[in-house]
Amino acid sequence: MAEQPHHHDHAHHDHTHAARPASHVAARLSLLRMSAGQRLIGAVMLSAILWLGVWWALT
Repeated sequence: MAEQPHHHDHAHHDHTHAARPASHVAARLSLLRMSAGQRLIGAVMLSAILWLGVWWALT
């Protein structure tokens, strides 16, 4: 009795293993995609945190 060749059913799985889900990519923070206002707010917040650290260290 001859052995039948194994046929792979491609209808039930996806070959895009390397692609990341859109939700994962969208969740990443990118400074280049932020608006100028968002970058400014981020810079002000970072500066405030640093100044609070300096004030705390000196008191």
